[in-house]
Amino acid sequence: MKTFYTNSAEETIALGRKIGSFLTKGDVLALQGTLAAGKTTMTKGIAQALKIPDDITSPTFCLISEYEGAMPLYHMDVYRLDGAEDFETLGADDMIYGDGISVIEWSEKIMEELPEKTIKIVITPENTTRRKIEIENWPYGDLI
Repeated sequence: MKTFYTNSAEETIALGRKIGSFLTKGDVLALQGTLAAGKTTMTKGIAQALKIPDDITSPTFCLISEYEGAMPLYHMDVYRLDGAEDFETLGADDMIYGDGISVIEWSEKIMEELPEKTIKIVITPENTTRRKIEIENWPYGDLI
């Protein structure tokens, strides 16, 4: 496990950019953390690394947002799902096993449905600005 600390939204975005710069086709990132932990903020940085010009917002109500850049980004929020069965009916397999990067917020609800090689990122707020970010199953060597 790799552990990082960020002290602002800008630093969380910068870490997301660094993570995104390593990602390759088919990577799946399982983001976990409380409400307002920084999951979407991290995704903004990943999107910047993929040269996605769009403003990244939480897909809480639409469940999946798809963005085009250097590679497609499939940004999913499974908070409103009841579990793995609901996830299966979304058709997310086409994205997870597709040509882009999948970022899944609230992934703890559906971890058993994700590939073994899924990169897990747990974001824990320590105060209003500081975040502890733990990355598991990182296959690309040193981030920093």
